[in-house]
Amino acid sequence: MIDFIPSFPTFLLIFVRVTSFFLMMPLFSYRTIPATHKIGLGFMLALIMFSAIDAPELKIDSVYFMLIIKEAMVGLFIGFIAALMMSAIQIAGGFIDFQMGFAIANVIDPQTGAQSPLMGQYLSIIALLVLLTVNGHHLLMDGIFYSYNFIPIDQLMIPFGKENVAEFVLLSFNKMFLIAFQMSLPIVGTLFLVDIALGIVARTVPQLNIFVVGLPIKIGVSFLVLIAVMGALMAVTSDLVSTTLATMRGLMEIIGGA
Repeated sequence: MIDFIPSFPTFLLIFVRVTSFFLMMPLFSYRTIPATHKIGLGFMLALIMFSAIDAPELKIDSVYFMLIIKEAMVGLFIGFIAALMMSAIQIAGGFIDFQMGFAIANVIDPQTGAQSPLMGQYLSIIALLVLLTVNGHHLLMDGIFYSYNFIPIDQLMIPFGKENVAEFVLLSFNKMFLIAFQMSLPIVGTLFLVDIALGIVARTVPQLNIFVVGLPIKIGVSFLVLIAVMGALMAVTSDLVSTTLATMRGLMEIIGGA
């Protein structure tokens, strides 16, 4: 304990980065996890990282408080990028819901407290199971651990305002929408063909109320196609975890000046 006291400022900086990362990180940021559990897990993880990282001893002065702000921003930024990439599943569900006609029936996501599309909620639950199956939560925690290889704990200046950082975030945002479009393309494309067929039927058989018949047909076709492509969706979700880790690494390299 006596040896730990001089290193307590360094441990506090590690604790700030880890807990800030948990505020934005997928799975650990969910509201259903009690705050005491998050703090306890962050404390234990910071303690393990403190014993494994060769961090310098720091003194509490004016520069130290700036380091606390820097560590909080680094943790939030890395967690934001991870959450941004994983939100591609919710966007894909929104695309599917819009074509199915479920867009008017959004539900409250108990994990985030925000409105979520029905199919997005369904795919998110499955993606969460895939994330846990492939040990993605361990890999995400490895990401915050190895962030000290790119962003040292005593590095004060972080180039958040540089052009390459903003460009990287925009490219990641673009990649997220591209992945969401690829995930929803089989169902959205099929429903587009169904809409064309229903339009032809409406013109050839005007006596048929196409609005009454069309919605159940689109819902039924959507579920059939979803069952058919579920394996491919899970493969894309598994690749999304590795894409998230690669994006986190790229961001840390840019911020750290590597």
